[in-house]
Amino acid sequence: MRIGVPKEIKPQENRIGLTPASVKALVSEGHEVLVENNGGFEAGFDNDQYITVGAKIIDKAEDIFKDSDIIVKVKEPQSSEVKMIRENQIIFTYLHLAAAKELTEGLIKSKGICIAYETVTDEDGRLPLLAPMSAVAGRMSVQAGAHCLEQ
Repeated sequence: MRIGVPKEIKPQENRIGLTPASVKALVSEGHEVLVENNGGFEAGFDNDQYITVGAKIIDKAEDIFKDSDIIVKVKEPQSSEVKMIRENQIIFTYLHLAAAKELTEGLIKSKGICIAYETVTDEDGRLPLLAPMSAVAGRMSVQAGAHCLEQ
């Protein structure tokens, strides 16, 4: 499978869908991984780290969307990305669709296969991809509250 990892374009989002360690695991299983040029830079990963583990660096997100069977992101696709999703292409990311009617309609229209991290359940009905994010958000709430009290 060809797996594409575009740079996140949502404002203030610096993470990337796959770390070099994740890419290494996928490549070792026979998958091809395409990472957007400098896509991991803000998360602390440079192109050489991805190349070393077998990823191919691609200059434009458009080419990643065009050439990949699955797109792995962190945040919901932005409107410019929704336009690039092809029928039956798998999109694997946080989607948060409950508050995003326009995004939901765009994804339906794309006919892509959209899998939201926040809905993935394990055999015990738990949410293993959402739980760590909720824990971080809970811890960050204290800092956010303190920041608000400074003003």
